[in-house]
Amino acid sequence: MIKPAGLTNDEKLPEEPMEALEGLMNEYGTYVLRTAFFYTGDRGMAEDISQEVFLRAYRNWSSFRGHSSVKTWLTRIAINLCKDKLGVRMFAEQPIEPGRIRLTEAVSAEEAAMRKLRRTEILQSVMKLPDAFQEIIFLYYYQELSTAEIASAIGVAEGTARSRLHRAREMLGRELREEGHQHD
Repeated sequence: MIKPAGLTNDEKLPEEPMEALEGLMNEYGTYVLRTAFFYTGDRGMAEDISQEVFLRAYRNWSSFRGHSSVKTWLTRIAINLCKDKLGVRMFAEQPIEPGRIRLTEAVSAEEAAMRKLRRTEILQSVMKLPDAFQEIIFLYYYQELSTAEIASAIGVAEGTARSRLHRAREMLGRELREEGHQHD
């Protein structure tokens, strides 16, 4: 069996696609759903896309060679499906709160409300950026992908991903300063 990149020595993925699929869905189901929801802004469509991501992973399991991590591979499938479904316009008109579909944490109601407000304010600023910069901020900060993983997922050179991230940070910083946010 070829071990996909990004797995530790303790992690083993079965060669049998059905067993692998179950493990992938358990490990990355919420992650894929969040990614699809970010791109589509529609929970139902995101769920359909998530199912399709795992169906494609199942169909192509034997051809996965591990040139990227499984997470990056699934991200690329999800992004491509979202772009196919949405056509040219990749993002919804209203800012989307990726945390809305994240599992809830044990925090006080006040703390949860403040976190949501802050994320929403920052996300509204992110959503004012051009699409390519929204995408890079989402993948880097919300999905915690490295620039190498982002490059692989969106099909650009790593230098391009780093450059977009740098420019996106600058643009977001200016936007936040204009809106009166301090130390963001």
